[in-house]
Amino acid sequence: MLSIHSFCFNPFQENTYVLYNEQKEAIIVDPGCYTAEEKNTLAQFITSHALKPTLLLNTHCHLDHVFGNTFVSEQYGLTAHFHIKEQPVIDRLPEGGARWGVPTEPYLGKVQYISQDEIIRFGKDEFKVLETPGHSPGSVCFYNIAQDFMLGGDLIFLDGVGRTDLPGSNPLDLIKSIQNQILPLPDTMTIYSGHGAATTLGREKAQNPYIKHLLK
Repeated sequence: MLSIHSFCFNPFQENTYVLYNEQKEAIIVDPGCYTAEEKNTLAQFITSHALKPTLLLNTHCHLDHVFGNTFVSEQYGLTAHFHIKEQPVIDRLPEGGARWGVPTEPYLGKVQYISQDEIIRFGKDEFKVLETPGHSPGSVCFYNIAQDFMLGGDLIFLDGVGRTDLPGSNPLDLIKSIQNQILPLPDTMTIYSGHGAATTLGREKAQNPYIKHLLK
């Protein structure tokens, strides 16, 4: 059984997730730690729980989700896993940081590209990669079938969906991603979003105005 802990980091209030198993192995998803204090908070949690990070996953590479990629990669010797279409996004980190007033260094660490239906194995656990472009060209979700949850990035939020007015975003792609990849999944599935509180697919079908619209 995986344990899941979230942190709210950086000026964009992004959710960074640490998942760990009984063997104390850990996955770090979308490290958004920006300040030295935030990086220390993440590192202290890992140390205090005697965890050994073995995977670094990115749902997408907007700056608020990858501020901490370099720190995590260097601190724990990890390779960033993300979709190949996110490479241009992460390459624009310094440019994006300047635009938003948050100076950002480029990510120069190792990268491994992931794609649709790929299975990421973590001890006895598995995550299925779902390609969900729209908010960002190479956005993905990580779906854990056994525990009925998904790390959804900025695809679906409590009462909302990811914005599509950013460079590389596409509203029609976002709609298709939700319709084709997410709506067929169980209503009981928990969605751990990139911002805000966790929710369930069933709850969003019933109350999220954007999702309800797609069900008509």
